[in-house]
Amino acid sequence: MEIGIDSFAAASVSTETGTANSSMDALNKLLERIEHADKAGLDVFGIGEHHRKEFLDSAPAIILAAAAARTKRIRLTSAVTVLSAADPVRVFQNFATLDLISNGRAEMVVGRGSFTESFPLFGFNVQDYDELFAEKLDLLLNIRANEIVNWTGKFRPALHNQAIYPRPVQNPIPVWLGVGGTPESFVRAGMLGLPLMVAIIGGETHRFRPLVDLYRQAGKKAGHSPEQLKVGLHSLGYVANTRQEAIDDFFPGYAETFTRIGKERGWPPVTFSRFEAQIGPLGALLVGGPEEVAAKILQHSEALGGISRLSFQMDNAALPQEKLLRSIELIGSRVAKIVNG
Repeated sequence: MEIGIDSFAAASVSTETGTANSSMDALNKLLERIEHADKAGLDVFGIGEHHRKEFLDSAPAIILAAAAARTKRIRLTSAVTVLSAADPVRVFQNFATLDLISNGRAEMVVGRGSFTESFPLFGFNVQDYDELFAEKLDLLLNIRANEIVNWTGKFRPALHNQAIYPRPVQNPIPVWLGVGGTPESFVRAGMLGLPLMVAIIGGETHRFRPLVDLYRQAGKKAGHSPEQLKVGLHSLGYVANTRQEAIDDFFPGYAETFTRIGKERGWPPVTFSRFEAQIGPLGALLVGGPEEVAAKILQHSEALGGISRLSFQMDNAALPQEKLLRSIELIGSRVAKIVNG
């Protein structure tokens, strides 16, 4: 199983002064973490895409290109590219260029995104949410398969015998489909034979098994091999030396972040009892000591019928850089080794 880290490039806040640290400092620390993950032997690092004040990842391909120059082996991916509000031609060009810079280590996870700011920002109607994504995914896969593209759609001008460059090192460059909880998204990924990245940020992971089964059934029916139908898991998590240390470090920032987001979405405030349930045996959060977290990853994999990739999302709890770096070390030196025997 591949083990990695995802980041939304959170704009860090000083706990001493309560003022925002510089964006430059936050991005430099993020690049340091990616370099550290590479040296720790992790398999993949993903950068999200948001268009909000609290995140610095509005241009993930640029961050990943900077990381490519500082790393040697780790794969570099989006997590996710908000394809509904993007031009697939530019998305392909950006990641093909990243693939060239990184000597064939680029990937992309494409999805519809969990926030809606990008739609008005780029002139799209959020009511066209799914139709936009389906059309743009079709164009992206067409570009990936063909150097000369002929394509017609509803939301973008047609392409007639249009050559699209550069071409990536990898042929094809990997494209994963990032999904939340809608059955249609799982079925679409299966029909297209695309690897699936499932974002599970709460609840009980095993409850996603029927959706993963839908994906595999749709893929099999469409003629895709089981090896092609890979499943990845994006989970909130943090690893410390002990379970109690992990809880003490992670909970305060996690509670503040998700209580704030919850006000936008109508969720109740985060309580410690709910957090405890989430880090328990069936909960989605991967927070604890190395052995505990490794066992839980294996349990999640079994519950979902086997997963190929697990990515930790840990920079949403306002943790200091030294704790994030230490967690990355523990994931590489202990968690990944236990998971992969």
